[in-house]
Amino acid sequence: MEPDHLVGDRIAERQILDGLNDQQRLAVTSTTMPLCILAGAGSGKTRVLTRRIAYRAVHGDHDPRHVLALTFTRKAAGELSNRLRQLGLRDSVAAGTFHAVAYAQLRARWADRGIQPPELLERKVGFVARLMPASGRSSVLDVVTEIEWAKARALAPEDYAAEASRLRRQAPLAYREMAAVFTRYEDEKRTKRMVDFDDLLRLCRRDLLDDREFAQAQRWRFQHVFVDEFQDVNPLQRQLLEAWVGGRDDLCVVGDPNQAIYAWNGADPTALTGFLDRYPEGEVLRLTDNYRSSPQILAVANAVLAGGALDDGSTAHALRANRPDGPIPSIRALDDDATEARAIARAVRDRHGPGARWASQAVLCRTNAQAALIEQSLHKAGIPFRVRGGGKLLDQPEIKEALRDLRQHQGDFNAAITDLAVAAARLVSARSLPGDGEPSDFDAAIAGPDDDRAANLAALGRLARDFAAVDSRPTAIGFVAWLISTTAGERPDGHGDAVEIATFHAAKGLEWPIVHLAGLEQGLVPIGHAKDAAAEAEERRLFYVAITRAGHELLCTWAERRTFGERESTRTRSPYLDEVEAACRAISAGEAPGDWSSYLAAQRAALRDGTPATARRQGRTAGTSDLDPLGLATLDALKSWRSGQAKAAAVAPHVIFHDRVLIEMAARRPRTSTELLALAGIGEVKVRRFGDQVLEIILDVRTGYEAS
Repeated sequence: MEPDHLVGDRIAERQILDGLNDQQRLAVTSTTMPLCILAGAGSGKTRVLTRRIAYRAVHGDHDPRHVLALTFTRKAAGELSNRLRQLGLRDSVAAGTFHAVAYAQLRARWADRGIQPPELLERKVGFVARLMPASGRSSVLDVVTEIEWAKARALAPEDYAAEASRLRRQAPLAYREMAAVFTRYEDEKRTKRMVDFDDLLRLCRRDLLDDREFAQAQRWRFQHVFVDEFQDVNPLQRQLLEAWVGGRDDLCVVGDPNQAIYAWNGADPTALTGFLDRYPEGEVLRLTDNYRSSPQILAVANAVLAGGALDDGSTAHALRANRPDGPIPSIRALDDDATEARAIARAVRDRHGPGARWASQAVLCRTNAQAALIEQSLHKAGIPFRVRGGGKLLDQPEIKEALRDLRQHQGDFNAAITDLAVAAARLVSARSLPGDGEPSDFDAAIAGPDDDRAANLAALGRLARDFAAVDSRPTAIGFVAWLISTTAGERPDGHGDAVEIATFHAAKGLEWPIVHLAGLEQGLVPIGHAKDAAAEAEERRLFYVAITRAGHELLCTWAERRTFGERESTRTRSPYLDEVEAACRAISAGEAPGDWSSYLAAQRAALRDGTPATARRQGRTAGTSDLDPLGLATLDALKSWRSGQAKAAAVAPHVIFHDRVLIEMAARRPRTSTELLALAGIGEVKVRRFGDQVLEIILDVRTGYEAS
């Protein structure tokens, strides 16, 4: 008979491997090290990571007391520890963030050597404010953020200007001035014997490299290193990781290059995509089976990634669905942002059936400022909600400051509203805007480092006008009270059953059965200040992250007009919706392209070269070469009408209707609003606004053509 402890190990092994697919099982049991696991969205990343730790412990490949599991948040570390305990490893595995582990190691070293620990600088804004130029108009928070970016990139103050210039950073100060503030910041900390959180990583790495005894102790303590979300590692963290590992090969990293969305904050996804360049003796395994989203949602997600034509190999392995079919994702165009917010509230209520939980739905948007109208509409509809993370408007520093000023305002309430508009405009005008042409006010607000603050203040001003419209004697104190009641997320029961409102970034790592994506417009998705190829690629990945939060149903909306401050801006839909629409057409036609890149390339070629109108059933659109004489005459008349509409509205012609839409109208020549609405690229808003005119033009051309 086998010894009892071996029987127990065999049972544990069966439990560890139970329910894993072939890819997951290979990732858990692989003996190759270093190992990189590329885990797509919803592919069981945490499950594989924890079970690999447990599997190796069961087989005696490592002692769990010598395992270090690194995460990026305390919550993720807690979840990882809980799962390991469920697998029988109790509290033996050390799990924590880079900063927490580094700080613990430094404190132990300082205590062993009788060194008085330096003071930890936890609040930088006031500290940095005293170091900035007296005449500067830039936000202190922006300067703090830029210093943190530089330190995450392991840059010294003397290296900042050259690197920022090379990367064309949109810095809050001129590069040399920013470098000078950075230098004063480091000098002042040193004088006061203080360290910030990034210093903890730098100092721990320095001591590991310079103190042999310290390095040996830490490397003995942590002989087996696992890293979650490796695409989010920044250069400073990577350098510390290499010091911890110390040239050994017992390293396992897990991540997804398609969810690399923090390069703007110093993260370097090449640590993941270039894993074999750094560890040529290692192995890369992929998890491509998705267990979160319906086939319809995954088709859209895969198409959006493929539409970017990325050259880093991240789109070569599309996710495969393992869930039942769901509704085809929808795209709706609304008249303006307020109408969009109300439509989202109605859609949320419509999907809250008997026995359903509000918490099964989320509304995601690109920026904090967009959430304010959505909060207001959900509140008016009596729908409980909460705002996740930093998305809550009232929690933003500039909003807190503005509300303090409002409470002290003794004059006319309209004058206070004007002050808010001036403050928002000042943030926009304080910098020169990149790009060609004159951007709209809203585009200006999202074109630079003050984007969120300007948009947040503008959103607050709009809420103030809404309050003035419903209160016959508006006051600043009354507005503050109204604002708190209007935007405060409600918790109707102890379990917090509420719709979640979050930014795309804050939603990463989360999932809901039903997801509403709001404000999908050029300038927001992608964001206005994403000007180079790398930034645009990250914006596309961010949209992909937002899409893959949905399990069963995905609803996309955008507004044809959006208000910023006192001005209204005409909007165009996000270019990423072209891929969403193409995928939805393919799904409707019963197609399932295996290679979305090739499929989308064929779609674009069809638009350029012309494709028979009958090919629309296969997801393609007619081209001008396929139009008969009546179709060509109809197209000319529609273009002439569109030109007049565009001039009257002072917008580009494609804002009224894209060329491909006019070609489709001319090819199919609809006779009713229902037939018009069936054409690709035409929503209810366009039909209500322009439908009668378009149908009349088509009828007039047909009548004249037949009469001749």
